[in-house]
Amino acid sequence: MEEKGKQMNSAEKELNVTELKSDSCWPLACDLREHEVKTGLWTTMQWHLEGFNLTPTTESPNQMILDLHRDERTDYRFNLSSQNPKLFLVIDSLDDDVDLNLVTITASQSVAGQYMDGDYLVLSAEMPLPIQAWMEAYIGRHGELLEVRRKKRKGAGRSSGQ
Repeated sequence: MEEKGKQMNSAEKELNVTELKSDSCWPLACDLREHEVKTGLWTTMQWHLEGFNLTPTTESPNQMILDLHRDERTDYRFNLSSQNPKLFLVIDSLDDDVDLNLVTITASQSVAGQYMDGDYLVLSAEMPLPIQAWMEAYIGRHGELLEVRRKKRKGAGRSSGQ
């Protein structure tokens, strides 16, 4: 009897994972593949982000939760208005090729750029249309974040010329 209670069919597993989905969080499974890259005489292995599973189950590998933050709405709008909107996956340094250490997934290019300065691998893949629509709805609910610049004081930053 206990064994039956522990086993779930795939529809129930998807339901449990989608319960985590909200107006600002979306669970995803990242489809990562290792490819052989040849450069001259050298051959190396490189990770490539193929895409995303929008309805992962509990057994799906490489699961992450895409969190949207109000203070990044300008970055989201910039990404969505580009020709090819992307999602960015951040992976901790790959010193050991055994397990991948996924750090975060984001739709903000500036957040991804901050990780590129460190010892991280940042991969990108095309943002699926359902996620684009979900992000548009998020921005619609919370409004556009317009960066307000303060006026410089008169004469600031100017040389006297004498």
